[in-house]
Amino acid sequence: MLRLGYPALAGQSEADFTARLEPLRTVAAGLDPLPDAVPGHAPLVLVVTAAVVDPERTVPLLRLAPRGTRPGVVDRNHGAEGLAPYRPIEPVVLPAPDAYLLLDVDRGEEFCGVRPEEALPVVLGRGRTPLTVEEGVAVVTHAPALLEKNRCFMLSGSRRGDRRVPAMWISERAPKLGWCWDGNPHSWLGVASAGSRRA
Repeated sequence: MLRLGYPALAGQSEADFTARLEPLRTVAAGLDPLPDAVPGHAPLVLVVTAAVVDPERTVPLLRLAPRGTRPGVVDRNHGAEGLAPYRPIEPVVLPAPDAYLLLDVDRGEEFCGVRPEEALPVVLGRGRTPLTVEEGVAVVTHAPALLEKNRCFMLSGSRRGDRRVPAMWISERAPKLGWCWDGNPHSWLGVASAGSRRA
């Protein structure tokens, strides 16, 4: 995050930005040993929320793994308000307003070809939580290999009061934060989820 320029985007010095996130280092150190990442999974991701840095400013920092050079894009079809209207759905409880850890991330490719509105109850029924917009950006920041051709993912933990579901996919060899309809299945979009959040 320091290398990508997050402190400047947050209007802070590197020292202040680091100090703001330092408590999470202690939390991470106290976790049970996490399993090594397997394809489609990440054991731990650091999430910085929109309260610290607007995701519209961090999406352009995203790159495809392993050597992508094209900046990430926010789809213009979100409308004039961009990502601002998206809020966590009721079952999603964020543990801290500024930053937290997301554990046991799964891009949810088993839900490729399944309507998001049908996949969400399955995710919740397993005691897992769908990802929000900020969490999707964090996943592609820290674990870019999770975003692959034909293995992209919905962020069903964020909604804007209509049937749009935000999603991360690949367009023109770059990460793209777009959206799809809740009732439309896509063979290349799963529903990403996590085991828990910690702060």
